[in-house]
Amino acid sequence: MDGFTYTANPTRVVFGAGTLQHLAREIDALGARRALVLCTPEQIDAAQRVAMLLGERAAGIFPRAAMHVPIETARQARAEAQRLGADCAVAIGGGSTTGLGKAIALDSGLPILAIPTTYAGSEMTPIYGLTEGGLKKTGRDARVLPRTVIYDPELSLTLPLGMSVTSALNAIAHAAEGLYAHDGNPITALMAQEGIRALAAALPRLASDARDLDARSQALYGAWLCGSVLGAVAMGLHHKLCHTLGGSFGLPHAEVHTVILPHALAYNASHAPEAMARIARALGAHDAAQAVFDLAAAHGAPTSLRAIGMPEGGLDRAADLAATTPYPNPRPLERAALRALLQRAFDGAKPQS
Repeated sequence: MDGFTYTANPTRVVFGAGTLQHLAREIDALGARRALVLCTPEQIDAAQRVAMLLGERAAGIFPRAAMHVPIETARQARAEAQRLGADCAVAIGGGSTTGLGKAIALDSGLPILAIPTTYAGSEMTPIYGLTEGGLKKTGRDARVLPRTVIYDPELSLTLPLGMSVTSALNAIAHAAEGLYAHDGNPITALMAQEGIRALAAALPRLASDARDLDARSQALYGAWLCGSVLGAVAMGLHHKLCHTLGGSFGLPHAEVHTVILPHALAYNASHAPEAMARIARALGAHDAAQAVFDLAAAHGAPTSLRAIGMPEGGLDRAADLAATTPYPNPRPLERAALRALLQRAFDGAKPQS
């Protein structure tokens, strides 16, 4: 076995049905006294429930989290935290809300407690993203890693099936890229393969019964593993494309991951055969890219950029943006090949190596 370096991120995880009841205990464990509760406008009821559980520990609610974390929203949230004298943030929801918490922590250092209700995985990473002037910029900083994560599958029982599928595929993307990351290692590879397996196994059960609590638990478990992989290794072509498309064209986060993943895998397949074999095994298939495409299609998820609002006239600009900044990827970035990849993704064609 070759030598490797693995750094475990120091997050406390509380996992299981009903674990939201331990929220106040976990805030106390952080040494915090006044928590600003973050959510999207659609999840205000969940945020109010959190505030009720916190009682006098709740400083207030900021219900304006948005996709891709617009820098204007981040500034407003930071100002609100300061105004209320908050000494921590509680983010309940998906990646958008966790991302907003990270934006607050980036400047203030306030500790974050994350309560995921989707399978985004952001809660397990020190990666942040901010969108300004139509461009999404990402970075890594230990200050933004949530100190504590409460995984309560009961909170995901009402997540619509369509969102469950795209969110799960978003999580699978984290693990898939981790399997061919230049700084990957045997530990993250184990987590990646098991995370992909758990999520893929949960989806048919959720399609049969969206309130299957054990299936929800399996999906959250898989998302935890996949997010942990993303937090430990570098991102490649897939995430670069998704950040470009999401930040520059306002495409929905999980859906763009769902559409792009099979095509990014096909692009890299010849340069990362071992990773593709592990992804395929986790999915019980022979071809990783095709298996991911089929998993999305079988559960009614979008398979084309056209279907999620991408303008065809923006494909050239997206290819230019993706090709301009160098970053680690198994296969060298070739502008013409990236443009062809985007066209296939736009048309909803099957992935092609």
